[in-house]
Amino acid sequence: MNSRERLLSALNHEEPDHVPFDLGGSPNAGIHVQAYKRLLDYWGATDPVEVEDIVSQRALVGEAQLRRLGVDTRKVDTLPLVARRQSRRLREDDRNSFFTDDWGITWVKPKRSGLYYDVRVHPLAGNRLTADMIDELSLPALPGREELEELKKNAVEYRQAGYPVILDGIGGGMFEHACFVRGHKDLLMDVVLRRELAERLLDRLLDYRFRYWECMLGEFGEYVDVVSESDDVASQERLIISPELYRSMLKPRHRELIKHIHNCAPDKVYVLMHSCGAIKELIPDLLDVGVDAINPVQVSAAGMDTKELKKAFGRELTFWGGGVDTQRVLPYGDPQEVRDEVRRRTDDLAPGGGFVFAPVHNVQADVPPQNILAMREALEEYGQYDSAVC
Repeated sequence: MNSRERLLSALNHEEPDHVPFDLGGSPNAGIHVQAYKRLLDYWGATDPVEVEDIVSQRALVGEAQLRRLGVDTRKVDTLPLVARRQSRRLREDDRNSFFTDDWGITWVKPKRSGLYYDVRVHPLAGNRLTADMIDELSLPALPGREELEELKKNAVEYRQAGYPVILDGIGGGMFEHACFVRGHKDLLMDVVLRRELAERLLDRLLDYRFRYWECMLGEFGEYVDVVSESDDVASQERLIISPELYRSMLKPRHRELIKHIHNCAPDKVYVLMHSCGAIKELIPDLLDVGVDAINPVQVSAAGMDTKELKKAFGRELTFWGGGVDTQRVLPYGDPQEVRDEVRRRTDDLAPGGGFVFAPVHNVQADVPPQNILAMREALEEYGQYDSAVC
C-alpha cells in the first residue's frame, strides 16, 4: 500500500498493512520548533528550521524529514502563507514579542522563556458590543490567485507521489474564534444574556468559513482527501458549554458547515474535526452532523479512555490521535515508557481500522528526540496488521 491507500483504508474502517502515521498532516499533530530543532541536531541534519504557525510555534517539517520518519500524511493550508505576513508584523518591547493579525486580535509571547503567542487584545471585548460592530469586524482576505496556484501545485505533487492530501481550515473553530475575537468571559456572558449577538458573531464567522471552503475546494478540491475543521468546546475536566447549549447553538452551524464542505467538494472528502478535552458526551452529536474522524483524542481528559471510546464509537468514528500522551509520557517518560504507551493505545484503537496514529496534540518544546524516535519505532513494531495482504 502507498500512504494514500493506507489512510483511506483506515478511514473506511478497514485494516491496512499498518496503522497510518501522522506528524504535521493534521493541524494539531505537529511539532514545536524547539523540539524539531533538537531532533535535527540529534540526527546531525542541517535543514533550516521554519515556523509554520507563529501562534503555536509549530515547525514546518521538511519533506526529507517527513520521509525519514515515514509520515503518511501531507497537508495543504494557508498557515505558512499567513505566517509570512505575520512575521513582517512582529514587534518587540522590553518584555514581549507581539503582533496583530488580520482579525484585529493582538497576540503576545514573552521574550524570556515564552513558548507560544497568547491573545492579549480581543477586538470586540467590552460591554458595548453592537450588531454593527460585529458586521464591521475585520476579516482576512481569502487566498489570492498566486497563493491558490501554489497550494494547488503542492496538492497535485502530493497526490502524484501517493500521499493523501489534507486541506486545513481556518485556525480555530467558530466558537473558539468567537472567544478570540470577543474574549472568553464576554462571549460566555453573551451566550446567556445577549444570545442574539453571540449568534450573530457565530454566523459572521460561519459565513467566512463558507467562502473559504468555496475558494479552496473550488480551486483544487479534486486532489483533496480530508478536510480539517475544529472547535474547542471542552476543558480537560468537562465541557465549557452545556450539551444543551451546544445542541441549540453550535450543532446546527456545524451541520451547515459540513454540508457546505461536501457541496463544495467535487469528490468524496472525509471530515476531520479537532476538538480538545473531555468531549465524549458530544461524540454522538459530531457523528450526527457528519464528522468522520476526531483529533486529538486527549487521553488525559475526563472520559477519554481509549478502550472505552473504541468500544462505544469505533464502528463509526475514526480516532486520529491518542497515540501517546503529550502531557506527561512523551516529554517526561523514558523511551521505554513511551513504547509502552504507544503499544497500549495502539492495542486499544487499531483493531478493525479507524485509527490514524498521532500524538495527542503537537509534540511540545520539551520533548527529547529519543522519545520522538521511540514513539515512531514502537508504532512500527506494534502498528502492523497481521491480517493485511500487501
